[in-house]
Amino acid sequence: MLYNISHTTIYTYNQPVWLKPHILRQRPRCDGWQQLHSFSLVVDPKPAGVSHTADLDGNSLTQLWFTTATEQLKLKITTQVETYKTNPFDYLLEPWTVKLPLDYPSSLLAQLKPYLQPYSVVVDPVVLELAQEIAQEVNSNTVAFLSTLNQRLYESCDYITRETGEPWQAGVTWRRKQGSCRDLVILFMEICRAIGLAARFVSGYQEGDLDQEQRDLHAWAEVYLPGAGWRGYDPTHGLAVADRHVALAASTLPSYAAAVSGSITPVKPFAESGKVTESCIEAHISIQAI
Repeated sequence: MLYNISHTTIYTYNQPVWLKPHILRQRPRCDGWQQLHSFSLVVDPKPAGVSHTADLDGNSLTQLWFTTATEQLKLKITTQVETYKTNPFDYLLEPWTVKLPLDYPSSLLAQLKPYLQPYSVVVDPVVLELAQEIAQEVNSNTVAFLSTLNQRLYESCDYITRETGEPWQAGVTWRRKQGSCRDLVILFMEICRAIGLAARFVSGYQEGDLDQEQRDLHAWAEVYLPGAGWRGYDPTHGLAVADRHVALAASTLPSYAAAVSGSITPVKPFAESGKVTESCIEAHISIQAI
């Protein structure tokens, strides 16, 4: 699939502020699943400097820094991306990964350790119970476990919109049987990690209804399967990720895959202005299939 994507984000502040360095993770990745054909970024106010780098996970980062005060920050990004993976199951697992739990070789385990750490300080008992329940249902078959888990969360949990805020803890989402896409991803990841499957958080876009006017950034999980590499699962839609998803960034924690990271400082301190700095965010996303 070939997509034209336009993503505009506008931050409006209630008083003049200094923009500290900002990091954008909105350049779609290039790999065997998708290819970036064009990328354009327009920033207002114009930054004093722009730097393009890559992080530890190989995500493309754009760092911006500013020297002028402003009451608004506008980021407009337009991209053209082609996705290739029509069959998300075109792989051969290493023989030792077919059944759970996986017995990783020590060298691979060392590399995957960050993706196996629980998101919560302590894994919630309901998460462990659900992981064990599904593993028993599928006779510990790895691929069946992931497909069943993905479908279980899709069928059991209602999707809700939460524009801001950290993801809920996995146990909270499962008990409430509802959550935003990022909440469901954390639940999916936590269950995978509880059963010994390395998982990470992915931010990006999902095709959905192309006639839909209002869109949001999307999130899903990727699980590392030796022999297959990172494979995506979208519990919000109950889908194995293929060519209808466009990935931007992936990491161990959702904060490391956030589309925009940065902070501000008011030009006048509270003692002088009498104002607490407040902001509002507008996001406009359009996706066109060509």
